[in-house]
Amino acid sequence: MSDHGTGLLTIGELARATGLTVRTIRYWSDEGVLTPVTRSAGGYRLYDAGSAARLELIRTLRELGLGLDDVRRVLAGERTVAEVAAAHVAALDARIRSLKVIRAVLSTVARRGSTAEETTLMNKLARLSAAERQRIMEEFVAETLHGLDHVDPDVRERIRQTSVDLADDPTPEQVDAWVELAEMLQDPAFRAQMRRAVEFNAADRDPEAPPGRSLWFARRLVELAGPARQRGVAPEAPEAEEVLRELFGDADRGAVLERMTAGDRVARYRELLAVVNRQPAPPHAEDFAWVVAALRARAGS
Repeated sequence: MSDHGTGLLTIGELARATGLTVRTIRYWSDEGVLTPVTRSAGGYRLYDAGSAARLELIRTLRELGLGLDDVRRVLAGERTVAEVAAAHVAALDARIRSLKVIRAVLSTVARRGSTAEETTLMNKLARLSAAERQRIMEEFVAETLHGLDHVDPDVRERIRQTSVDLADDPTPEQVDAWVELAEMLQDPAFRAQMRRAVEFNAADRDPEAPPGRSLWFARRLVELAGPARQRGVAPEAPEAEEVLRELFGDADRGAVLERMTAGDRVARYRELLAVVNRQPAPPHAEDFAWVVAALRARAGS
């Protein structure tokens, strides 16, 4: 306590009592969050025991990261500590999510050895909102399906339901996959390739065929090619011809190959979607690749 008979504390005495610096207490006083009780005859600020308790609350709130405006509102009774804490938690959550995205981008940049231009693009794409990411996907889907009324209904619905769900705290691998996927979705060449793959589906389908016929073909391909591949049959081996005949009959192999290879980058697109959306990798990609290799081995024959 002060020895000047007032029972009040000077700023220096208050500093010694609380362990804070005179400079900090003076700053908080200047900012209006710790008003002195009075001033001495010499103009020095004087504080009482209530000021010391108030100072402890200020220090606690500041150590928890609250700004002086929020501290001032709490002390003025305009907001409760609980209300300010809840708002601060929400702000911290947003900041943590942002920091995790930054960390993922930097990890990807370090692993890729990205240029300044690539880093700028990667950061921009990674920071898009969920709505912005979905808008990119919806525009891509709309262009892919526009005017193709004869696409297998099941296939059309699968394409329409495609979404992008990048996590709030993505891993570097997910950021990497999203950046590559976003670049594909906005690439005119890939858009044309995806469109071409869907056009093949529409052209090949009998309008009277039941929905899901295209998916039936995919299952049939896996049933035939999977066991052959697992037995070690090479795509160029004579035994592979039996699989192709079962799948395509006497159809022109060159035309079939064109249709199959229209989906080359489409397969990569599906892989990237699975990574971004934290889903299992598309099954049986190796079986499709085996069939394409078998067709290519016979393309000139």
